[in-house]
Amino acid sequence: GITVRTYQRWIENGEVQDDGRLHAKRAAPANKLTQEEREQVLAVTRQDEYKSLPSSQIVPALADKGTYIASESSFYRILHEEKQQHHRGRSRAPKPKQQTTHTATGPNQVYCWDITWLPGAVKGFYFYLYLILDIYSRKIVGWEIHGEESSEHAATLVRKTHLREGVGTRPLVLHSDNGSPMKGASLMETLYKLNVVSSYSRPRVSNDNACAESIFRTCKYRPDYPCKGFEDIDAARDWVLKFVHWYNHKHKHSGLKLVSPSERHNGLDEEIMEKRKAVYKAAKARNPNRWSGDTRNWDLPEVVSLNPEKDHEKLKNVG
Repeated sequence: GITVRTYQRWIENGEVQDDGRLHAKRAAPANKLTQEEREQVLAVTRQDEYKSLPSSQIVPALADKGTYIASESSFYRILHEEKQQHHRGRSRAPKPKQQTTHTATGPNQVYCWDITWLPGAVKGFYFYLYLILDIYSRKIVGWEIHGEESSEHAATLVRKTHLREGVGTRPLVLHSDNGSPMKGASLMETLYKLNVVSSYSRPRVSNDNACAESIFRTCKYRPDYPCKGFEDIDAARDWVLKFVHWYNHKHKHSGLKLVSPSERHNGLDEEIMEKRKAVYKAAKARNPNRWSGDTRNWDLPEVVSLNPEKDHEKLKNVG
C-alpha cells in the first residue's frame, strides 16, 4: 500500500501523476523498436551478404537498396545485447591504455615537466620555457629558457635540478608528454645515468600532464605577463625569474589549502596547519552557535597522485 501523503501528492494537480519511483513499470517510449524490427536487424546481419560487415556499412548498404530498419547505433546496441558484437579479424582487439599514475608521499619523488612557448616581439617568433614541477609540493624545482626545443637542453635542466635538489640515489619519476624533446637520446641517456624513471602521457590524451598545463596557465594569466611579447631572451628570463620567486614563495596555492609551494616543499606546512586549526578551534569556542559542525579541514593529503585513478566502485554506487 501507500501512505495518505503519497496519494495526496499524486493527485495534487487535479490528476494522477506518473509513477516516479525508480523501478516503476512505464509505457514503452514511442520511438522504441518493435520486437519484429529487432528480429529484422538480427536476420539481416546473419545473411551472407552482410555477416562480415560492420553495422556502419550495413545500414548504408540497406539504404542503397531502399530499405531502412534502424540506425547504426541501434544495430550496434542490438548486436551487443545479443552477444554478437565481437572483434573479428587477425588484428588484435584494441585495448584502452590505462591512465599513467604515480604517487608521492614527499618532495622529490615525482616530477612532471613540459615546454611552453613565450612570444617574442616579432609575430611568429618564440622563446621556449622548460619547466620542472614537483607534484607533491607544486614547487617549480627547475626552469630554463632557450631559443629552440632540444633534448640536450632538457637533459641539462634535469641534471642541474637533480643535483640542486639533492635527490642522490633516491628513486625519482619524471613525467612528461610525448613530444620529441621528451624522448630524445640525450635526455634518455641522462635519465638512465641518474636512475630516474621516465613516464609519459597516453597518446592523444591532453590532460595526463595536468599539473604542468596548470602552472603554464597560471604563468600566462599573471597581470604583468607581457602579452605583446618579450623584447629578447634576457627579458623573458628576467620575467620568469620573478614569476618563479612569486609562485614558489608568495603564492598561496589553492591546491595546497593556501600554503606556498616552498612551505610545502620544505615541510613547514604542518606547523602552519596546526596554527590554523588552533585559531579556528578558539573561534568556535568563543561563538559555538556560529558553527553547525566541525571547523574547516586544514589537513593536507599525505599521498599525492600524478593522475588520481577513479574509484569505479564508488561511481557505481552513486545514487
